[in-house]
Amino acid sequence: MASVLRVLALFLFAAACADAASIVVTNKCGYTVHPAAIPGGGTQLNTGDSWFIDVPAGTQNGRVWGRTGCGFIINGTLGQCQTGDCGGTLVCKKVGAQPITLAEYSLGKKGGMDYFDISLVHGFNAPMSFLPTGGAKCSRGGPSCPVQEITFDCPSEQRQKAGCSNPCDGKGSNCGPNNGTQYFKQRCPQTITYPRDTKNTIYTCPAGTNYEITFCP
Repeated sequence: MASVLRVLALFLFAAACADAASIVVTNKCGYTVHPAAIPGGGTQLNTGDSWFIDVPAGTQNGRVWGRTGCGFIINGTLGQCQTGDCGGTLVCKKVGAQPITLAEYSLGKKGGMDYFDISLVHGFNAPMSFLPTGGAKCSRGGPSCPVQEITFDCPSEQRQKAGCSNPCDGKGSNCGPNNGTQYFKQRCPQTITYPRDTKNTIYTCPAGTNYEITFCP
């Protein structure tokens, strides 16, 4: 009986691990990006660097976002960032200040499927793509917002020091396609631009799929 229980426990452990995912975050920008992740903490990525994150199965509120314009203080900790400074620490426990390009995902949420998207509800500061790897049979390839100059071209009232803010920001009654978010949709049609804008911007893959997030794809 004990051996049967051990085999069953190993089977359940293997099944749980099978749905876990690894995410590779790569910086192809011509500048340094300091991405943060929930779960995962944060790091510094110089041009061409990659960050490997092992994400536990069943993660429901995973997020990755890029912080730009960051500086380190003398003891090696992260100082102020122009975007998403997370209180000046590398280990972020919440989404940083606006504007940020945000990748969101849930692993094995319903029916053994992963759900993922790129959200510009909080604004835009770095081009990003979110793609499955290994030829997984997904609903579609994956979202991308490769436009490099969106932060310089955005309307003056939405322009900030290191990005383009969204007037919707996920709250209030001003959310919608005709209240400042249409600019994002024109430039990045595969992304979520306001909270209810999910009809054609949520992607699905089988549980256990691995992903690659690329800044400046």
